[in-house]
Amino acid sequence: MTDIGLIGLGVMGKNIALNIANKGYSVSVYNKTSQKTKNFVNNEAKGKDIHAYYDIESFIGSLSKPRKILLMVKAGEPVDNMIKKLLPHLDKGDLIMDGGNTYYPDTTRRINELKETGILYLGMGISGGESGALNGPSLMPGGSREAYDLVEDILLKIAAQTEAGSCCTYIGNGSAGHFVKMLHNGIEYGMMQGIAEVYDILRKVLKLSAKEIGDVFEKWNGGELNSFLMEISYKIMRHMDEETGKPTVEIILDKAGQKGTGKWTVQTALDNGIPAPSLSAAVEGRILSYFKEDRTNLSRKIIKKHVETKYDKEKIIKDLENSLLFSNLILFSQGLWIMAEISKINDFDINISEVLKIWKGGCIIRARMLDFLREIIDEDKQNANLLNNEKTLKFLMDKLDSVKNITNIAKDFYIPALVHNTALDYFFSMVEENLPANLIQAQRDFFGAHTYMRIDKDGVFHTIWE
Repeated sequence: MTDIGLIGLGVMGKNIALNIANKGYSVSVYNKTSQKTKNFVNNEAKGKDIHAYYDIESFIGSLSKPRKILLMVKAGEPVDNMIKKLLPHLDKGDLIMDGGNTYYPDTTRRINELKETGILYLGMGISGGESGALNGPSLMPGGSREAYDLVEDILLKIAAQTEAGSCCTYIGNGSAGHFVKMLHNGIEYGMMQGIAEVYDILRKVLKLSAKEIGDVFEKWNGGELNSFLMEISYKIMRHMDEETGKPTVEIILDKAGQKGTGKWTVQTALDNGIPAPSLSAAVEGRILSYFKEDRTNLSRKIIKKHVETKYDKEKIIKDLENSLLFSNLILFSQGLWIMAEISKINDFDINISEVLKIWKGGCIIRARMLDFLREIIDEDKQNANLLNNEKTLKFLMDKLDSVKNITNIAKDFYIPALVHNTALDYFFSMVEENLPANLIQAQRDFFGAHTYMRIDKDGVFHTIWE
């Protein structure tokens, strides 16, 4: 009898299975395509405590009770279909875990449906990609505490390890795990877009080569901007295409793909009235990139008159570093604000400090900045957007001139800087006592009698404007 079962032997599934076996646990594996299962056990899994099964009944029969099954299948309908296949063979108290990038309302629905059968369910976000899955990912399991307790030992051991401990914690009730993974990916979209905008300025304003940009990124990675994304970015800059002899990054078509998690993050923010303009801009940036033909045609119809100014190369590089730090903190500000509000609304009971801790290793957005953010949150748990803290405000204000300089340079060169611009405007909005929304309220009242409140007395008012 094996300790745990895993269904779905794609890249992530295979590596998670190997990770579990490498930590001393026995694993049963099943894949709908038998050949994939055979290839796996005869190659990567050869000699390990991994056992192949080719039908659901024998797969489930191989598991020690209470059975623990991790689904590593495509999110959406495939998860529902697999649950239907498993249910006739399971007993009360058995556990199903979904390790995919599932939209958290789907996880809420499945938890509620399975409650009636007595089957336990965990929605578990997994971040770290192929390497993380094998060597230690960041794990974000959410559901009942009873369900988590069944697999806690395994999850803590297979997760990435940092000086702060295992990069796995019980995230919270219901679909909290998949919700936090969704937010992780929304922040990831923003950080990637922010780095891409910096790359654009370095190549178009300073005319740096890919190798030179790689050198800048490597230097930054040795300082405050240390992160997984910065590390892979400098490595990408130095990679050469064997066929053309050019930097590989320069022969890649500038059309960015997406899987939906960034869009879900923005939808959640909008549906609940939480400001997240920089996270939204990052999604819009990917959408804009997709219209390559339109962009190409339009670029040939205008003359871009660059401002003839002699720029200080070292100053621009330093300002770009500061602008990226500023933008990253704002991205986390927006993401954690969403996390705090949705946790309250759904009774997830998420510990934000613990989430920041498990993001320190294994995951895509791991960064040195997380220690600073955690320090701020630990000083005031209610300060979810991070801004109500003197250290945060000093951090941002120290970099404000740099951000203004960079966004102005970008405009001079017709370079879009969606994340950097929206981060600046978000900050300006949050620190401004008097926004022009009074005019908007007057306009709404003028054309729709939507009423307004006054600054000098209580009540709701309507004006006959003409």
